Amino acid sequence: MSSTSSVPPWNVRRPPGADGRVVLVTGGNAGIGYFVAEQLSAAGVTVVLGSRNPAKAEAATASIRSRVPDARVRAVRLDLADLPSLETAVESLDVERLDAVVHNAGVALDDPPRTETGDGHEIMFGTNHLGHFALTDRLMPLLSAAPAARVVTMGSFAAKSERLDLDDLQSRKDYRPKRTYGRSKLAQMYFGVELDRRLRAAGSTVASVVVHPGGALDSLTPSRPPVHVRSAGARLGAAPAALLLQGKHAGARPAVRAVLDPAVRGGQLWGPVVGAARLRTARRAPA
Repeated sequence: MSSTSSVPPWNVRRPPGADGRVVLVTGGNAGIGYFVAEQLSAAGVTVVLGSRNPAKAEAATASIRSRVPDARVRAVRLDLADLPSLETAVESLDVERLDAVVHNAGVALDDPPRTETGDGHEIMFGTNHLGHFALTDRLMPLLSAAPAARVVTMGSFAAKSERLDLDDLQSRKDYRPKRTYGRSKLAQMYFGVELDRRLRAAGSTVASVVVHPGGALDSLTPSRPPVHVRSAGARLGAAPAALLLQGKHAGARPAVRAVLDPAVRGGQLWGPVVGAARLRTARRAPA
């Protein structure tokens, strides 16, 4: 999507400087979330990694600092499956305002059995959707304190073939891991779009944007030891897939753009385009 004439063309490898902004990235210690944090740090953003694992968060912050001189990055303990703990997590941010939150963290189970959070919710639905829903509510005073904050929700292609069953949101009657995961991501994306509608109706300065990373594979992702290590064999084996898919460093770019690009508007869905152009730009699609 071309930007307006007053805004420079977007360069995915050189986002505009954003000194002074503060952004929380949930699940920023690994995968796509790590690369969102690294790329935002390179743009001068003060990044807070939300992670339930302090050791992994420490490794991620060390990796970012080794690659980004003078990176302003730190971590807070954040467990989206533990709703009562979210108030403490928000307090530990210790900031006066928040310019954006990237809802990236998630749980994806491949096999039964069905498990629940401590609050009694199916763990994927409870973490991926309900945890971020509750976190947004607690963050809203900090987001509203910023001049034009953004809530960025990470969607997934897994949601495309699913429909929500309003009579079985917790998958008690029909639990199939892949279906339940897809539904949890669909709920997240619905939430992101509906949140923006309600923010606009309330006259809020906060905008909500939905993004998706496209097909992002570990085998196409550059190494960031000890956060992620890619073997030579994995790199060679994934070469054919690179014609259509990409690494998680590239999958992070739509979220980075949704945080930083002044041309992005609330209620939009941003993701990679197909083919080689996916490395240069993101496109807007109907929400």
